[in-house]
Amino acid sequence: MDQIPDMQDCIDACTNCHQACLETALRHCLQMGGRHVAPEHFRLMMDCAAICQASANLQLSGSPYSARLCALCADICHDCALSCRDLDEMEECVRACEACEKTCREMAA
Repeated sequence: MDQIPDMQDCIDACTNCHQACLETALRHCLQMGGRHVAPEHFRLMMDCAAICQASANLQLSGSPYSARLCALCADICHDCALSCRDLDEMEECVRACEACEKTCREMAA
């Protein structure tokens, strides 16, 4: 299959970010309560998980829309990392979002 050399790195980063955001939101944030489940933050984490999964799927399928979706994915990952950075025990999610943002920006370019 013809893939851009860095595409697999981006797919892996998107898949990892999807898992990190979903798992952290549903296992950690719900348990912590308070600011961890503030609607704006929690919704952003769920949006990030969803866009990362969609981005990986479009790249895997060779969709001509994947680069544009990667650009949006990078923006959401950026915002999610900033939001998570302000909360306790969110380092894994921050790292996953930052890695995904980086690879998605490269794929969108």
